[in-house]
Amino acid sequence: MFRLPVVRFFSRILNRVTITAVLVLLQVAWLLWAFLSFTAGKVWVNAALNLLSGLMVLYLVRKDENSAYKVGWIALIGFLPLLGGALYLVFGNKRPAKQLRVKLQAVEQRHRNDLTPPECRTGDLSPAGQGMSNYVEKYGPYPAWKDTSAEYFASGEAMYPRLLADLEAAEHSIFLEFFIVHTGAMWGGIEKILRRKAAQGVDVRLIYDDFGSLLGLPSDFVVRMERARIRCIPFNPVVPLLSLVMNHRDHRKIVVIDGTVAYTGGVNLADEYINLQQRFGYWKDAAIRLEGQGAWNFTVMFLNFWNAFRPSEEEYDAFRPRRSVPTDGVVQPYADSPLDEEPLAETVYLNILAQATRYVYIYTPYLAVGEEMLDALKNAAKRGVDVRLVLPGIPDKKLVYRLSRSYYLPLLRAGVRIYEYTPGFLHAKCWVSDDHVAVVGSINMDYRSLFLHFECGVLLQHNSQVGALREDVLSTLPRCREVQQTDCRTSLPGTVLDSVLRLLSPLM
Repeated sequence: MFRLPVVRFFSRILNRVTITAVLVLLQVAWLLWAFLSFTAGKVWVNAALNLLSGLMVLYLVRKDENSAYKVGWIALIGFLPLLGGALYLVFGNKRPAKQLRVKLQAVEQRHRNDLTPPECRTGDLSPAGQGMSNYVEKYGPYPAWKDTSAEYFASGEAMYPRLLADLEAAEHSIFLEFFIVHTGAMWGGIEKILRRKAAQGVDVRLIYDDFGSLLGLPSDFVVRMERARIRCIPFNPVVPLLSLVMNHRDHRKIVVIDGTVAYTGGVNLADEYINLQQRFGYWKDAAIRLEGQGAWNFTVMFLNFWNAFRPSEEEYDAFRPRRSVPTDGVVQPYADSPLDEEPLAETVYLNILAQATRYVYIYTPYLAVGEEMLDALKNAAKRGVDVRLVLPGIPDKKLVYRLSRSYYLPLLRAGVRIYEYTPGFLHAKCWVSDDHVAVVGSINMDYRSLFLHFECGVLLQHNSQVGALREDVLSTLPRCREVQQTDCRTSLPGTVLDSVLRLLSPLM
């Protein structure tokens, strides 16, 4: 029995697009009413709404954040002077709700020392690589590790059997955290193991994003899990009619087993991610498995979230990795959060572009970036770096696909090569550069991932799986269509639509 129809109804209509459309219609209706009749009351209401919009513009001007994000909102408020300020209050403020912020920051501060960096771990990196690692360590704060092996998976179905085997081998603890959990064969296979392990006394915990999993789970899901001794937290629960702000979702994908084996990437727990269900052609995704000391960063990420909402332990040492493995370069898992106003994920991407000398290959399902990222992509290509973007050939969201394509022409003119994956939808979020640095994680190249969501990734330097990712990209390119400048021609209405989508991109 799935959630009540009223919940599903409100979850569909209470989203950014519909609320924005309603506010635009209200603006038009208000202007018509004001034109047809004049009253003192309306003058005061107009003045109050205009004052709110003006205050929001001043607030945005002084904020220390991405300029394109600010410019988009300022333009939108100018376009809707009466209701633009209210729209920003509903959707634009990136600062999480106070209760959420206080809980998470308190736990993270208490356990900051758990992320004290190990000694002499990255001395063999180049100065540029050392600088990037130091940045993640200081502002994450997530240290780099050796004594860790990695295994890259070029698809969800390649990862799934290995994940099941690792879950079967669990002896002490299983931690899972996902944006989407959906009933079906993939979740069914995992749930069967989790129930058996929990019955054996293994500590099994699950965090899932309530909005991301809203339509995929039964209404009694938490009760069923708890009865099976699988402890469960729905992150940032959706409350119909009250949950108008859908920012700050938990978009991370994390599995940690016995503190020693960890997974992350783009793969959620739903059948399309392992191609048991065809929604948008073949679903191309990516994931990475870590074993050894580097798993500790993911353990701390998970436990900080868990203990913010369901306090269970003051000390994390019992969950430290139980064995070491031979060193394979430098592995540095990290999380990005809207709590600290530090654009960690974007800065890592920008550093890769700035340091590249030969090539940068990028998988991303969405492209909605600010001028800083756009310029970094173009400038790298202009100085002779082989910059290639691989995006979906079959979109999951048509307006977002149109928005992504609106960036193509300036990138192509600068020499960036763009490919669309023709067999279906590409959901992987990966970067690889110059045969020595790569990122695999949950972080899209859009405003929501870079500035609003809780995200995670793994920075790899001089690791064997950098080459594995590069080979995956090179083997994928022949199955793609390379976009040409002539493909970007559009009509005047199309140009107007693209401009509107770029204006609204912070909302999408």
